[in-house]
Amino acid sequence: MKLLKILFVFLFITTLGASEQKKIIYLTPDIKIPFWQIISRGVETKSKELNFSFQVYSSSNNLKKELINVVNAIKQKPSAIVLSPINSSSAVTVLRLIKKANIPVVVADVGTDSGKYVSYISSNNFEGGYELGKITSQFMLKKNLEEKSIGIIAISQKRSNGKSRTSGFMQALNEFKIKSADIRQQVDFSFKETYKHTKELLSLYPNMSVLWLQSSNVYKGAQKAIEEEKRDVYIVTFDAEPEFLQLIPSSEIIASAMQQPYLMGEKSVEVLDAYLNGKSVKKNIQLPVLTISKENIHEKSNLINRNVLGIINETK
Repeated sequence: MKLLKILFVFLFITTLGASEQKKIIYLTPDIKIPFWQIISRGVETKSKELNFSFQVYSSSNNLKKELINVVNAIKQKPSAIVLSPINSSSAVTVLRLIKKANIPVVVADVGTDSGKYVSYISSNNFEGGYELGKITSQFMLKKNLEEKSIGIIAISQKRSNGKSRTSGFMQALNEFKIKSADIRQQVDFSFKETYKHTKELLSLYPNMSVLWLQSSNVYKGAQKAIEEEKRDVYIVTFDAEPEFLQLIPSSEIIASAMQQPYLMGEKSVEVLDAYLNGKSVKKNIQLPVLTISKENIHEKSNLINRNVLGIINETK
């Protein structure tokens, strides 16, 4: 609370002399993570297309740094802010600071427990989790693994998108009467953390035959642990990496529910531009999640390249 009061005072003093500029700032949890990089590219490309300058602040998944970043962003008095908060509870404080500075803000991907914003642009995480759960359950039935269980390495369940993702997946498992083994939550989204969680799940649950990773960039940590334990455990994921275009057809990864982060970044700026020009905008915009397996990956490859991976030259 003391830190927050200091930030409010600092914010008031430092914004007095700031100049107006046509600029969009993107506040992201951690720019080192590919998913946030791709949203950032979408925000940057659309900003420049609409004649905004662009800047990104990364919080390295550190809540204190997130507060410092929002103050530094507000000091510049940008035209608008695109916010992807660290979690849904930290978003409340960040939105309060932005509101006090009277700057329009769009929330992208990670939701908020409360607060004022122009629009919330998200993925249909529940439906994406549900469809991925169906594909995974059907795969297990086909492989005669219906008596086996599924382990989960999840993003923070303090995030509204994480909770939706998990509940959709679990609904599908329940419909197919597939058991879940256990869940671990990611904190730093590192190779080491994923490796450790996978090792624990493999040790505790000898009946586990599938591992669901709720983020894509950590899959190598899970692969290494599975190989070391010499277990036949299949991997499914949320989101995608460029190499998934080869790993899914080869069945090294069975399926992935892919958000469209580049499109999310573009939409965020389009909404803010419309709002700044006095047009009405939707309060909630939900983008579909692409559920990809080797059966449909080739027909969806152009869409994956552009909207999922942000490889825009692939569609030209």
